[in-house]
Amino acid sequence: MTSDSLLTRGIEKVIPENLARQKLASKDKLRVYLGIDPTGAKLHIGHSIPLRKLQQFADAGHHAIFLVGSFTAMIGDPSGKDTLREPMTYEEVKENFRTYQQQAGKVLDFDKVEVVYNHTWLEKLTSAEILKLLSLFTKQQLEQRDMFERREKEGKPIHLHEFFYPLLVGYDSVALDVDCELGGSDQEFNMLAGKTLQKAYGKREKFVLTTKLIEGTDGRKMSKTYDNCVYLDDAPDDMFGKVMSIKDELVPTYAECCTDLEALAGSPKDNKLKLSHEIVRLYHGEEAAAKAEASFATVFAEKGI
Repeated sequence: MTSDSLLTRGIEKVIPENLARQKLASKDKLRVYLGIDPTGAKLHIGHSIPLRKLQQFADAGHHAIFLVGSFTAMIGDPSGKDTLREPMTYEEVKENFRTYQQQAGKVLDFDKVEVVYNHTWLEKLTSAEILKLLSLFTKQQLEQRDMFERREKEGKPIHLHEFFYPLLVGYDSVALDVDCELGGSDQEFNMLAGKTLQKAYGKREKFVLTTKLIEGTDGRKMSKTYDNCVYLDDAPDDMFGKVMSIKDELVPTYAECCTDLEALAGSPKDNKLKLSHEIVRLYHGEEAAAKAEASFATVFAEKGI
């Protein structure tokens, strides 16, 4: 994959773009990381988008880091939440990550990707270090998060520990001293907090890549809440049928973000068949993809049993 594709395919924003292009043009081995909080055990193809991007950096010879939010998951990311996210125990986080890693392994080559856990530095922060961290942000800055604005307007509570979340995940960037952080576009605020902290702590300057979010089978944002997901561990026939059920206009975005397919030039039906086949092939192999396509043709196209 070219340097340009690293910054464009499946990408929503590059912040700042000039720094990203400068670092990639240097031919230096960049430190790039993706952080996840294992708050759930099932991954869908929306989750695969930043995972795929991390693997692309690894394949290009960069130092790819997969950060497990073993500490921050116990707080809970308020991103996109209209209510308080229920806190988790460390045991729940560990169990979720065990399943998460099995599924992420369908996308990531863990022989090329370093795995780190943020409890190894966050639980060691002293009171003085936490006060320094707090001093680098204002209440007004943190209140700019869209979900906090909504909850305040609706009279819903905002708990103090939720304000800590972006500061702690931002500190991950300080601890890792990275050139780039990537994540879904709903994580932009958190990732920019890390950029601010790296500068404040005298670390290297990083750029941020936000990856695109995709819609699910019902046209809404893909989410377990809406039960509209194509899961990485779906059976081949189920996976094929779900992808065939998406809106025609979503096919180019799915192809760009979730596969390596180039521009599709066939009819809407043919393009969707090609996309469905490719997604099943990625997670179950060519033989399973061919069988799923044949089964779909028999049951749905030919109205067979």
